[in-house]
Amino acid sequence: MLDHIGFAVSDFGRSLAFYKTVLEPLGYGVMMEVPAEVSGGESFAGFGRDGRAQFWIGTGTSLAGRLHVAFTASSRAAVDAFHTIALGTGAADNGKPGLRPHYHPNYYGAFVLDPDGHNIEAVCHLP
Repeated sequence: MLDHIGFAVSDFGRSLAFYKTVLEPLGYGVMMEVPAEVSGGESFAGFGRDGRAQFWIGTGTSLAGRLHVAFTASSRAAVDAFHTIALGTGAADNGKPGLRPHYHPNYYGAFVLDPDGHNIEAVCHLP
């Protein structure tokens, strides 16, 4: 359904470093960075894989409230690695890795809060 999503963060450098670190075990990396000098005033970074950026962060007025974003993980081990690495960056735990059978029997996810307090999840739907 979604092609891509993007939102402003309060500290672009801090969030860029956070997402570079926590998305790596899921197989995602920076596909494109657009500096303020090129875009006309705001910086952006797009994360994804296979040359396609689908998750974007940027400068500007950060969101009020909490956004939830879930990233697909290829394995339960990748979910575990995401959670461990995120906590190592100083992210707050918002749900340890484990099954969430109330969603479906194989729903294995972990949740952390990013530097702006957004609920970021890694989820594997495989047994």
